[in-house]
Amino acid sequence: MKAHVSPEVVIRDGKPVAVIVEIEEYREMLERLEEIEDLAALQAVRREPLEFRRFEDYLAAREHDV
Repeated sequence: MKAHVSPEVVIRDGKPVAVIVEIEEYREMLERLEEIEDLAALQAVRREPLEFRRFEDYLAAREHDV
């Protein structure tokens, strides 16, 4: 079992400027951030009213895209 290594803070001119973390921790942070962004996008879509149309109308509109 690997011991947990605390993040290392890089100090420049007496101020923190960077943090060094293990790659696995970094990947987990990126994954969590992506999930948060996905949830925010989903919430934005859910605020919009639903629009329904006939399937034939959808196909007719798509013919112009091809």
